[in-house]
Amino acid sequence: MRPHSQRQETRTIPTRPDDARGAGNPRARQRYSDAARAAADPLVRGLVRAGVTPNAITIFGFAGAVATAVLVGFQQWIAAGIVFVIGSVSDMFDGSVARMTGKATRFGAFLDSSLDRLGEGFVLGGIGVALASEGSTWAVGMTFAALAGSFLVSYTRARAEGLGVDSNKGGLMSRTERLVLVGAGIFFGGVGPVLEIVVTILAVGTLVTVAQRLSYVHSTLRDADGTPEDR
Repeated sequence: MRPHSQRQETRTIPTRPDDARGAGNPRARQRYSDAARAAADPLVRGLVRAGVTPNAITIFGFAGAVATAVLVGFQQWIAAGIVFVIGSVSDMFDGSVARMTGKATRFGAFLDSSLDRLGEGFVLGGIGVALASEGSTWAVGMTFAALAGSFLVSYTRARAEGLGVDSNKGGLMSRTERLVLVGAGIFFGGVGPVLEIVVTILAVGTLVTVAQRLSYVHSTLRDADGTPEDR
């Protein structure tokens, strides 16, 4: 429960035209997403005809993340990479199926976001186990930092939206970049120090993204309220 002092009506904070990009510029990402969805449209229509529900796809993607974590823990890199890609790609279908069937619900969106975070935690946990078995203590530490940073990237967006700042997106390491980086790290996990390098980049990148989003929300709220938000 939020403190009593924060219980207020949520309102949308207007952003300046030059700040509409939020913590990063999502326009290129949006174009890529639109292109990917257009390419996947025949498969989405096939899923709809087969009666597959959006929540079933969400759960399938989460199961893929759990399976990936197990395979990574046993250092079955290629198998883990394939399962990771299948699960990650399926993640783009639940929203499309929901929109096409008119079954988009607030709970479905909540379930999707929650299982995305949990699945990401499982995968990074599996990477941590694999690195620990190799005795790479510093890389395990970087994995913990990457896990915290990844969760905070999502939390800062959600918390900002709760305060009415609806464009706190993007940044150096949003979900798309994290998926690509983790996928590459898993596929090449058995090649030299690749996995250690990947988790280090992920840790630094996510924490920089958190700083970007904090800075953006600070400046937006300061301008909207007319007073500094420092406390």
